[in-house]
Amino acid sequence: MTVPALTPEQLLDAADTVGLSLTDADVSSYLGLMQPYIDAYNLVDSMPDALPVVKYPRTPGYFPTAAENPRNAWYVKTSIKGASSGKLAGKTVGIKDNVMVAGVPMMNGNSILEGYVPEIDATIVTRILDAGGEIAGKTHCENYCISGGSHTGAKGPVHNPHKMGYSAGGSSSGSGVVVALGDCDMSIGGDQGGSIRMPASWCGIVGMKPTHGLVPYTGIMPIEIFVDHTGPMTANVMDNATMLEVLAGVDGYDPRQYHTKQPGTLDYTSGIKGGVKGMKIAVLKEGFGHANSEADVDACVRKAAEQMKALGAIVEEVSIPEHLLGPAVWTPIGTEGIAQTMMFGDGYGLSRQDLYVTSLIDKLHGWELRADQLSETTKILTVLGVHMKKKYGSKFYGKSVNLARVIQAAYDKVLASYDLLLLPTMALKATPLPPANAPRELYVQRALEMIGNTCPFDITHHPAMTVPCGMSDGLPIGMMLVGKHFDEATIYKAGYAFEQSGDWKKR
Repeated sequence: MTVPALTPEQLLDAADTVGLSLTDADVSSYLGLMQPYIDAYNLVDSMPDALPVVKYPRTPGYFPTAAENPRNAWYVKTSIKGASSGKLAGKTVGIKDNVMVAGVPMMNGNSILEGYVPEIDATIVTRILDAGGEIAGKTHCENYCISGGSHTGAKGPVHNPHKMGYSAGGSSSGSGVVVALGDCDMSIGGDQGGSIRMPASWCGIVGMKPTHGLVPYTGIMPIEIFVDHTGPMTANVMDNATMLEVLAGVDGYDPRQYHTKQPGTLDYTSGIKGGVKGMKIAVLKEGFGHANSEADVDACVRKAAEQMKALGAIVEEVSIPEHLLGPAVWTPIGTEGIAQTMMFGDGYGLSRQDLYVTSLIDKLHGWELRADQLSETTKILTVLGVHMKKKYGSKFYGKSVNLARVIQAAYDKVLASYDLLLLPTMALKATPLPPANAPRELYVQRALEMIGNTCPFDITHHPAMTVPCGMSDGLPIGMMLVGKHFDEATIYKAGYAFEQSGDWKKR
């Protein structure tokens, strides 16, 4: 598209936004001085974009009927076959619908984005296909991924695989359900406040939020660069470790990646069967007994800790009071990141090296004209983020990033003496889905009430995995294991030992 020269009215509007008062002579001068820069914009527009080549043939797929999608977990069903061999050969994979799959529709849970079809594969999609995996479709996620419940998506709620009418967790809601139901072997989730671990816990599967930057976020619609994580959701620990070996490693685009090794060089499976004898596990006191904690959840996770002890681990309770500060410190980062990066930044924002998929930017730009179609959670956090930016600048965002280091240091101090932290993934079991006519207060409560134990590790960037450890009232309960940065291998070893020690559904 040609970028036309500014009209005097457009120039005055832009000047007013930044507080400039221009005379008629100023306007004429500005318009003349700007023309060479407009010419540069048009030269850029005339050039071909530098995007990765799509390697594997595919079709757009189809939107499944309600009869074949009873939990509403799938957005699009398809079949994209990768290489003939590799670590994921024979495995089918569901892709969260904030992840780009070339030629396949993507809406990230919101009707504003409906109709968008990306022209690239996200790095992780290419890696899955290169490893022999088959993409089985796109899974429903929450509206712009702003919910820990599964009721905010524009295509309706996603139901828990164990109990209809109950939440599957969010925002990677569909990704949790399709694995739990056996519709596919593994799936991709995203995690900014717990959105891999929460649905994995409530669906009764394994979900790993890796160390920040370990897995490239390239080709995935972000919320906020400081907390964006993506990772594997699987039916068992071994599959999870295998999948992370495929996904992890630098890709040359993602600025979140630092101290990260080359793809294909990370090993999480060879030592996974080594057991936990002599491993030191710290049970985090502040992970239990929250205002909304359910007694059966706390008891089940403590019983799992005792099982670790029976397997030979050294298990001791520790106190890290800073853990309870995590949700408050997360709030300015998440809130202002949502407003400035995802919303007004058209999904990307500025000032970082990245792979900018400009077709997504074009689709998102002008969302304000359809803002009433946003979910209540996205509306509230966007409005608050706009207010805070206008009133206080970036003060609280910056202070929260600084304070995140304080919380990180508190975890690291304990992890210097212990191999892992252990705590409930969430304080409560899956909640009933709010009715369609639910008041806004209940809608928002059901979206954000469960993130207390998960969100701190998004701002401290520690790897954290949920493993199912029991059932109560027909609903799964998850145990979270947290390790040192880039020490996912120890988490997998402990998770595998626990998983192999008995049937979690009968614990």
